[in-house]
Amino acid sequence: MKFGWTGHKAALHKRRMLQSLALAGMLFAGSPGQAGGISAVDVRDDRVVVRFDDRVEGASAFLLDGPRRIALDISGAQVGQARYAGTGTAIAAVRQGQLSEGTARVVLDLSAPATLGDARIAPDGRSLSFTVQGVSDGAFRNAIGKGRLRFDAPADMAQRPQKRIHSITVPIPAASSSIGLPAIEGARDGARPLVVIDAGHGGHDPGAINKESGRREKDVTLAIAQAIRDQLVRSGRVRVALTRDDDRFLVLQERYGIARRLNADLFISVHADSAENAEAHGATVYTLSETASDREAARLAARENKADILNGVNLGGQSGDVSSILIDLTQRESMNISANFARLLQREASPYVPFRSAYHRFASLMVLKAPDTPSVLFETGYISNGEDAAFLSSREGQQKIARGVARAIEVHFARRLAMRDGTAGG
Repeated sequence: MKFGWTGHKAALHKRRMLQSLALAGMLFAGSPGQAGGISAVDVRDDRVVVRFDDRVEGASAFLLDGPRRIALDISGAQVGQARYAGTGTAIAAVRQGQLSEGTARVVLDLSAPATLGDARIAPDGRSLSFTVQGVSDGAFRNAIGKGRLRFDAPADMAQRPQKRIHSITVPIPAASSSIGLPAIEGARDGARPLVVIDAGHGGHDPGAINKESGRREKDVTLAIAQAIRDQLVRSGRVRVALTRDDDRFLVLQERYGIARRLNADLFISVHADSAENAEAHGATVYTLSETASDREAARLAARENKADILNGVNLGGQSGDVSSILIDLTQRESMNISANFARLLQREASPYVPFRSAYHRFASLMVLKAPDTPSVLFETGYISNGEDAAFLSSREGQQKIARGVARAIEVHFARRLAMRDGTAGG
């Protein structure tokens, strides 16, 4: 939203900033302080000091865009009842969360492009300090490209005997346009339609987890995607490729980027939903909308899109060729085809898969934003629900889902072929 009067815009920004700071205060009223707990975040002009109630082991930082943020991952730290005090002009809000058992994350929401510098951990390991320096948009984008900045605790402190939580850190490469393309399987005829199946999450991103059984979304989605592929290969009517055929992490843009680079005719991202209400169950199909159709769609968009800050990989900024494309006629056509397929998927798969009554929803999901590839996100059920989780994890359930999806795909392309032939004949 743009405002015509500078004074009104400044007042609105100030009010939003105060609301953000109030929200940050509520977020910081979390678990009680413990060893390495975050006790304070002090912002004084361009200097930020994060304080702990015990020693920490090390830290790293990286920048994110859309919106602009600085993320700090602090090893050996736990979220705590941190107080926030700030006078900095570039920082709009401060948030914290527990990234893993032994790593806390502090996120600084920026009101203007800025970079982090002069980062150091105090000799006693009880504070982390750094400067936040305002920069141009170009300099901010360049800093994002440099990846993660690491700074360890002083050596004399690290040598002290201390109780540590065992942790393993696996570096994740930044998004790359040179990512290898997957194999195309199925019909050998290159004129046959190509379907790309995307198994959601993977690697260090487990997705949703069933609290009772421990079943992970990333494992369920991979098994279902493989079952769909095998069903389509057996039919021989289409070609098919998987974005991942093992337990690996893919950047959101890489997922639909693979479909675009392969010139796919259809992209299906497979997921398993989760809700606080353990009774929630049934499948849902999502297609792209710049405005989420309801509160649940907005919640899903937030949960799926939050993958943009996992593993220190910058996922916030789209590649140039995608970010410059608006919702033009090409994407509108893709959105219409996607919506038609969503309805077809529910009709054809219903004999095999239980759907929610409101089975088709709209959400602004990053993974659906390929402008020229019809795309749907298929929430195959609720992994948080005991019955759904058992169905999704079983070979029988996966085969049923695969048969339903394959039937919808075959009918979809048969319709497209009939429409094309009818147009040509006319």
